[in-house]
Amino acid sequence: MALIVVDASVVIALLDPADAHNPGARRALELVAEADLAIPASALAETLVAPARAGKLEQARRSIRALELRVADAGEEVAVEAARLRAGHRSLRLPDALVLATAEALGADVVLTGDASWRAISRRVRVVD
Repeated sequence: MALIVVDASVVIALLDPADAHNPGARRALELVAEADLAIPASALAETLVAPARAGKLEQARRSIRALELRVADAGEEVAVEAARLRAGHRSLRLPDALVLATAEALGADVVLTGDASWRAISRRVRVVD
């Protein structure tokens, strides 16, 4: 079974029907419904910021749980890989490096994201349209 790491941008788009990436996020997740899906804990936190501000944290958590995403913790291996990625790609932000590092540490087949710039960093990246 394929292992797919999902970036916050995909889940954020999925939770917001008005998001420009919502249709692409929906299609992408439907195509990988049988895969083992994981979201880095850092990306989960990023995903929950807007719902928390809007007083909809628990509603968002229920929606995310329905996706059956495994939450992947960031241990030392992920931290070291994220540092290596940031050192090699100065424009890469730490939250993004943590997602890519999690995919590397887990040996993921694919990273789903809405950020096309990640293609230059990892062969695993698939961008939702």
